[in-house]
Amino acid sequence: MVEGRTRVIPLLPLRGLLVFPTMVLHLDVGRAKSVQALEKVMVHDHEILLATQKEISIDEPSEEEIHTVGTLAKVKQMLKLPNGTIRVLVEGLQRAQIERYLENDDMFEVEIQVLEDEQIESEVEQTALMRNTLQQFEQYIKLSKKISAETLATVTDITEAGRLADVISSHLPIKIAEKQELLETISVKERLLSIIDVLNNEKEVLGLEKKIGQRVKKSMEKTQKEYYLREQMKAIQKELGDKEGKTGEIASLKEKIEEAQMPESVQEKAFKELDRYEKMPSNAAESSVIRNYIEWLLNLPWKKETEDVLDIHHAEDILNEDHYGLDKVKERVLEYLAVQQLTKELKGPILCLAGPPGVGKTSLARSIARSLNRKFVRISLGGVRDEAEIRGHRRTYVGAMPGRIMQGMKKAETINPVFLLDEIDKMANDFRGDPAAALLEVLDPEQNNTFSDHYIEEPYDLSKVMFVTTANNIGTIPGPLLDRMEIISIAGYTEVEKLHIIKDYLLPKQAKDHGLGKGTLQVKDEALMKVIRRYTREAGVRNLERQMATICRKAAKLIVSGEKKKVVVTEKSLEDMLGKPKFRYGQAEVEDQIGTATGLAYTTAGGDTLSIEVSVVQGKGKLILTGKLGDVMKESAQAAFSYIRSRADELDIDPSFHEKNDIHIHVPEGATPKDGPSAGITMATALISALTGRPVKKEVGMTGEITLRGRVLPIGGLKEKAMSAHRAGLTKIIIPSENEKDLEEIPDTVREGLTFVIVSHLDEVLKHALGEKK
Repeated sequence: MVEGRTRVIPLLPLRGLLVFPTMVLHLDVGRAKSVQALEKVMVHDHEILLATQKEISIDEPSEEEIHTVGTLAKVKQMLKLPNGTIRVLVEGLQRAQIERYLENDDMFEVEIQVLEDEQIESEVEQTALMRNTLQQFEQYIKLSKKISAETLATVTDITEAGRLADVISSHLPIKIAEKQELLETISVKERLLSIIDVLNNEKEVLGLEKKIGQRVKKSMEKTQKEYYLREQMKAIQKELGDKEGKTGEIASLKEKIEEAQMPESVQEKAFKELDRYEKMPSNAAESSVIRNYIEWLLNLPWKKETEDVLDIHHAEDILNEDHYGLDKVKERVLEYLAVQQLTKELKGPILCLAGPPGVGKTSLARSIARSLNRKFVRISLGGVRDEAEIRGHRRTYVGAMPGRIMQGMKKAETINPVFLLDEIDKMANDFRGDPAAALLEVLDPEQNNTFSDHYIEEPYDLSKVMFVTTANNIGTIPGPLLDRMEIISIAGYTEVEKLHIIKDYLLPKQAKDHGLGKGTLQVKDEALMKVIRRYTREAGVRNLERQMATICRKAAKLIVSGEKKKVVVTEKSLEDMLGKPKFRYGQAEVEDQIGTATGLAYTTAGGDTLSIEVSVVQGKGKLILTGKLGDVMKESAQAAFSYIRSRADELDIDPSFHEKNDIHIHVPEGATPKDGPSAGITMATALISALTGRPVKKEVGMTGEITLRGRVLPIGGLKEKAMSAHRAGLTKIIIPSENEKDLEEIPDTVREGLTFVIVSHLDEVLKHALGEKK
């Protein structure tokens, strides 16, 4: 800063305006103090300080509210206007800084110091900066078009760097605060650099504005053009009677809606959406969404239904033709048909076919549809974890579509199909909702006449649908959902039933699939029985079908190679076809053993035998449990151990056995998790056998839970357990007395080969299970 002379001068505060040196402009002055200042100026030397207020809104600013740096100006002309204000013509001379305010109530009077510019020392640098500034200003004028070409010519003629900066600053469209910063910048170099930055920013903004303007204009032109062409097309189609194009499509959709026999509320919604579709441009994103929605409303069956064939004998023939056995399920279907024949209005039941894999649950549902002459639809729920899979997505989402229930109804094309919900026990849930909860409305006969899908939005009647669900393990189905279904258990097949199934269904089907003509393959009954006993161990027939496929492949190879024209498979030649037997058939144990008892277990794959081993060794009284046991089985072992300690004298066991010995209870196949309340008496028997030295009879199997007083509690799954005992070659089964009622469910062929011993206390179990001490 170069100090100039100090002088006293009147001050004129400016609102929303800033005057640079060399700038000439008119001002309208109306405030009393400002008028007094002007009158004094006109009497003396016509010079006044113009300083800008910090806030525009303040009418009477104080000293603190006025910037300290302003412009010393000369009043060239003053004119009083009729409304009392004064119009003056001023010319900016130099920058000046207010040193102090003098006391004067009539006007602002200040002592100022004139500020001289700090010039650029290097002429080359000055020339470069001036040229750059002029070049940027010229480009800005071309983009802006708000500053005349004459202004540019005037600016180009300026040779002083400071004056050039001030003139350009006065034309910049920037805020007053930014202009004040430029006024306060004494260094000419800094001022020019700041102006170059401002001009660069303004050019970018103007460039973007121009680009946006062009894009908007282009879009508007395109829309107007499309509208004009569309109107022309409508007029041409009207003249030609042409029904193609969107006009024809709208007419076609309207006709379809009228013929679709929709409920009144749904039809109203369809017409409303059609009206929106008609008014919307074809290229609009929502146009295809509305069209898809209308298509879904049209494709769903609203009233169309198939007529049931209510002939019980015909239905029974079809069920027997497709499946051997399964009498309980068939009886339930025939009962439904009988009631339908009498009432004509029974709501569709919700059946749940529960049983191990491979017993024919899915194919049975298909047979039910065939026996009723209904359409059949199947959806798999295994792994479904999103509620939208059942209820659909809302139409606001991209790629929205109805849920699987509505998709199934569209596929069925009738309102009364047999609808199979497969693997209902394998649904999951996560942050996207609980699909099992969404199924509650679907599977409730009292609610499903107004099922709501998020995509369709309108209520849909599912009351005439016959829902059939399948599950391997009903324990994993949530309670409220299970409560809405009628459970029909399918335990599995006996050996006799499996033999019939192979001969009547599986072998003929596989022979046909493998291109084996009639008479080219014969499998003897004893060979089939060996496949059942020694090559498979399952409740269903899925593995049996695989073994039949293997036999057919081997036979096809022998025939094609020319070795044989007809293949006969006997018990002896079976090993050549299938290899060595995979399972041991017969007794679970080869001989009576001490400390080993055979229990009966229920699994999702049917029943199975469970060997429990006990070893007593010298130690400090530890009870060791191994074999990947669940909490329930561990508690059963503890209960059995405590019971034996309380009855040691009666059982002829040393009362202090637990102090001198470690007892290890092990259930083989340690990689397989085991749990359930039915192994108590088996563990107790094996433990007593190990402690007394009395062997457990090899032909005895047992199932039941034990209490601390030795009572035997009931168990579940007796039918499956009995069939597994039969498969394993056991002849005597010990069961709780409360399970005696369940014996009726066991097939006759299984019951004939087993002796059931009914017990209510562990003493009775030991009487039948343990032999004499060797």
